[in-house]
Amino acid sequence: MSKFGELIDVEIPVLLDFYTEANDQSVAMHSVLRDVAASLGDKAKVIKIDVGKNKELAEALRVKGLPTLIIYKDGEMKWRHSGEQDANTLINIIQEYV
Repeated sequence: MSKFGELIDVEIPVLLDFYTEANDQSVAMHSVLRDVAASLGDKAKVIKIDVGKNKELAEALRVKGLPTLIIYKDGEMKWRHSGEQDANTLINIIQEYV
């Protein structure tokens, strides 16, 4: 868990994508997240977290539906959404925190 703290306690927004390869919506989000990361460059981070390999973290954050998208900035949760989102919507939301 201490690694998680280091990931989210940064000055730029961090978009976490909780996913599993067994979930079609999660897989569909991969290309969307690539577009978001490419568009924002070094203004934000996009991190994919496989819930199968990170069960403790997913449980601690009460991740139920997949994909679950969470934005952190300075170690604080700023936004959360379960389900798919399009790239433009995500970019606009992240830019509120840049």
